[in-house]
Amino acid sequence: MISDAPVLQQSSEPAEGAAAPSRLARYARPMLGVLLPLTVALGWEFLVWLGWSNGRLVPPPSRVFATITDLARSGELVRHIAATLWRVGLGFAFGVVAGTLLGAISGYWSLARRLLDPTVQALRAIPSLAWVPLFILWLGIFETSKIVLIAVGVFFPVYLGVMGAILIVDRKIVEVGRTFRLSGPAMIRRILLPAVLPAYVVSLRVGLGLGWMFVVAAELIGASEGLGYLLLDGQQLGKPAQILAAIVIFAILGKLTDWLIEIAAAPFLRWQDAFGRTKGA
Repeated sequence: MISDAPVLQQSSEPAEGAAAPSRLARYARPMLGVLLPLTVALGWEFLVWLGWSNGRLVPPPSRVFATITDLARSGELVRHIAATLWRVGLGFAFGVVAGTLLGAISGYWSLARRLLDPTVQALRAIPSLAWVPLFILWLGIFETSKIVLIAVGVFFPVYLGVMGAILIVDRKIVEVGRTFRLSGPAMIRRILLPAVLPAYVVSLRVGLGLGWMFVVAAELIGASEGLGYLLLDGQQLGKPAQILAAIVIFAILGKLTDWLIEIAAAPFLRWQDAFGRTKGA
């Protein structure tokens, strides 16, 4: 008993020492994603500072940051961000609900797929700006037309993701469920839903990205606030720093919302033994 104590003590020490590097690696990995844009921004700032460019059409990051600071101090930035977030949030919610329902019906029921899918694929090819005049005629220039346009952009990737994920579910897994005589709801909950969930999360992320793209087209419909309006205002007044400021804010908000989907979905995907989840990947 006495001789075992030092061995246990020695084996526990490396484990405690290994915890610190792993914790550092966990915090260091997200910072790698900031490395590339930060390097490009500092490089451009340095080139303008050296006088190799006047920075008039492509302002340096310091001027863009000053524009963002001025907008924040005046209160305009919060108003524009809040308006855009509200539109994207509502459009995303409606697009996800419609895309999930129709995608599940088309994937699970072959007759519905033959009826619905050709029309959906044809509508998917229509550019976002082509919907703008039609929605203005139908819904006016107020919030409804903007939210519907964003929902249209979100709908298609979610619909395709759900339908495609159901169609590629392994038949053997379904046969196992039938062998155990699972009911319809039990089959969906225990077989289909776990199999579809990874692809569904990807489709949500793609749909959210398109929602952020469609909000710019949506805010061309008689908007007086929003980041899309800020872009258009900067173009009309010849303010490249304001245009870049709006683009930077779009990028930050898009990444943050995408990260929120990743965080929310992570507990439901812990069962995955996938290549991307291996250590160091």
